[in-house]
Amino acid sequence: MTSAASAPTPQASSVPPQAPALAELRAELDRIDDAIHDLLQRRAQVVEKVASQGGKGRVPIRPGREADIIRRLLARHESRLPRRLLVRWWRELFAATTSMQSSYVVAVCETEAGSPHVQAAREHFGALTPLRAHRSPAQAIAEISAGSAICAVLPMPAEGEAIAWWTALLHRDEPRIHVIARLPFWAPRPEGAPQVQALVVAAVGPDASARDRSLIGLELNGESSRARLTAALTAAALPPLSTILRRDPAAATALVEVEGLVADDDPRLARLGEVARRPVVLGAYAVPVEGEN
Repeated sequence: MTSAASAPTPQASSVPPQAPALAELRAELDRIDDAIHDLLQRRAQVVEKVASQGGKGRVPIRPGREADIIRRLLARHESRLPRRLLVRWWRELFAATTSMQSSYVVAVCETEAGSPHVQAAREHFGALTPLRAHRSPAQAIAEISAGSAICAVLPMPAEGEAIAWWTALLHRDEPRIHVIARLPFWAPRPEGAPQVQALVVAAVGPDASARDRSLIGLELNGESSRARLTAALTAAALPPLSTILRRDPAAATALVEVEGLVADDDPRLARLGEVARRPVVLGAYAVPVEGEN
């Protein structure tokens, strides 16, 4: 007979006391993931309905609408989830839902090996979106004209550049190509992210957002100076945020950035002096957002 003193001592449970709580939290995460998945599928269904009302032949890209969605979500964001991750998720979501409406390719001007423009395009248009790199802006733009690319990512225009791709947009050839977006849309840039600035062009008019900037191309009178052009723009209620002047034997041209969305029929364009002919609206872009990471 075993005495009470020699009875085996019950072993302590090998399961830590916090395990039930951890299991419950994991189960809650599973339920949340299922709910997120259900909402994503529901959103895809609504996108299909929207696409069906857009009409055939329409380029399924809405950079202004996408910008406003991200701005609205960032404004309501309160958790510790990094804001930059919110932007990345929705950029991938936009890429996926755009591909539902039509298969597409993004052309990218990569002037030299290792150029960050491809990285910037990946960040904005989705990690798995087909990209086609070209050595010159003209080749990338030709993809749009031929209908083989939905848009093109091009280097940001700069003063004194040897080849100014934006001057081709002054001719208003068909299909007419506009600037529709600026990359990157999110700042500040985390370490390792592409730092390059770029513009996106497409065979579609600018898509209005809550805050835009427009790019206007000008063919100047031969004697026009930067100071005179700035004065003329300001007098026409189009004060320039930036101006790029280009002079060559054939013509003097300028690329001007102004606040707001300027339309082709904007009466301020007709009041603008210092130009050889009526200015051409080259496009517009949603102003990128800035904030904490």
